[in-house]
Amino acid sequence: HFGSSVASYFIFLRWMYGINMILFGLTFGLVMVPEALMGKPYGSLPRKTVPRAEEASAMNFATLWDFSGFAQYSVLFYGYYNNQRTIGWLKFRMPLSYFLVGVGTIGYSFMIVIRTMARNANEEGGGDDTSFNFSWKMFTSWDYLIGNPETADNKFASITTSFKEAIVEEQESRKEENIHLTRFLRVLANFLALCTLAGSGYLIFFVVRRSQKFALEGLENYGWWERNEVNMVMSLLGMFCPTLFDVISSLENYHPRIALRWQLGRIFALFLGNLYTFIIALMDEINLKASYLPPFTIFKLEEEKIVKYNMTIWEASLYNGTIPQNSTASPVHVDPADVPRGPCWETMVGQEFVRLTVSDTMTTYITILIGDFLRAVFVRFFNYCWCWDLEYGFPSYSEFDISGNVLGLIFNQGMIWMGSFYAPCLPAINVFRLHTSMYLQCWAVMCCNVPQERVFKASRSNNFYMAMLLFILFLSTLPAVYTIVSIPPSFDCGPFSGKTRMFEVISETLEHDFPSWFGKVFGYASNPGLILPFILLMVLSIYYLNATSKSYKEANLELKKKLQSVRNKVL
Repeated sequence: HFGSSVASYFIFLRWMYGINMILFGLTFGLVMVPEALMGKPYGSLPRKTVPRAEEASAMNFATLWDFSGFAQYSVLFYGYYNNQRTIGWLKFRMPLSYFLVGVGTIGYSFMIVIRTMARNANEEGGGDDTSFNFSWKMFTSWDYLIGNPETADNKFASITTSFKEAIVEEQESRKEENIHLTRFLRVLANFLALCTLAGSGYLIFFVVRRSQKFALEGLENYGWWERNEVNMVMSLLGMFCPTLFDVISSLENYHPRIALRWQLGRIFALFLGNLYTFIIALMDEINLKASYLPPFTIFKLEEEKIVKYNMTIWEASLYNGTIPQNSTASPVHVDPADVPRGPCWETMVGQEFVRLTVSDTMTTYITILIGDFLRAVFVRFFNYCWCWDLEYGFPSYSEFDISGNVLGLIFNQGMIWMGSFYAPCLPAINVFRLHTSMYLQCWAVMCCNVPQERVFKASRSNNFYMAMLLFILFLSTLPAVYTIVSIPPSFDCGPFSGKTRMFEVISETLEHDFPSWFGKVFGYASNPGLILPFILLMVLSIYYLNATSKSYKEANLELKKKLQSVRNKVL
């Protein structure tokens, strides 16, 4: 009904749903469930207990919606997990499992995206054969085994849409244009797009600075909008800027398929700037609270020493105030809710990613209900009593926004990859989001949207989508890898507390659970002198295989041209 370009989005969404089901299975089965079943229960440790000052509001809806209170001190976030090497009667190695699941989800994502891109490239290697295109569609499109009226209607709509796509392709191949005017309009469109991107970046920078000011003065002194200003501004920019880019792209007069790629590229740049501005904002906010950035690492360690010293004084004063001098009585039991605790920047990062994901999801659903459903209801029922034709004039029925929805899906997945190490619940939230989005957007498309004025044929593969997804995956792994390798974990929360670096859990496992010779072999294998030549060999192999595949593809195209020329001679 809506053409292969709209269908490509839903095929891509279904593929993403399958990927997230695997990520959800890894985090839920190997991290969250073992901690919930075999770890120490809630209230047994300070990191697993809501502080006394927060208990009164820990179950309030506003607190839980903000993922604080009891939600913060649960298996949903990094800080809840204990640093014991083994838990439960199975001696499950929780810190090692947490680390390997975090690394394994990224590795699996890289593998499946690259493998899908390779399979798609093989499918479209021969190119399209457009010879006698309309004759083939006219005489061979119908399926005579169809016996269901609904299936017949869908097949009729599919054939009609394929003819529209073929007509657009033929028109574009024969189109003549004023090359100088076209170049001027395209330069103007790119200039306007750059101005929009610059304005968006400045607005986010301004809002981030305001949020840092609010954080310094105390967020409890401000309302809901000030606490969520960064998330809401990012969501609103993601809602309105694609529409502005769509208006700008009408100046360029590109083929619809090429125009879609330009639109995707511009929105990609917009979302990428928003995402990394958000990361920088998080780093600045953590710097204000815990100062974990490399230039301030010494200050962070000093702050942690001060917190530990204050905790020691508190414990000593508690002990001396309740136990007589020279007494051999056991120490006083203190409720974990009353024990002071240090900062946990990992949980704070996880909370920010969860809030941003939830706010983005709510913005998407509200946009569908208001921008598509209510608009369609207004046009449908007020068209009879209005001054002009609402269906063909303003506002008319909306079209499905392919570029905005595709990039929203890609960047939401980037936030999942980036934040799941600090919030193991993120894959579960994303599975629920994708599941509901599939049916809600399908309903919105069929009931509230109309096909585009120029239905165009999409590429036979989604490799352009996959290339953007791979780029986002690479950018999303950089902050996580930097955290694992360079930043000391919080001393008072999480499975890696007490270690200098998170990756030390690997060396600890090799030291305690494997023979000494295995540790030596692993040390030799991880030597940079061996890794660098191996990487160089891999790069050379990839270059050779890429050159070979290009030569084979060119040979196949030449053979196809010869076969076509022989066929034309025979005809």
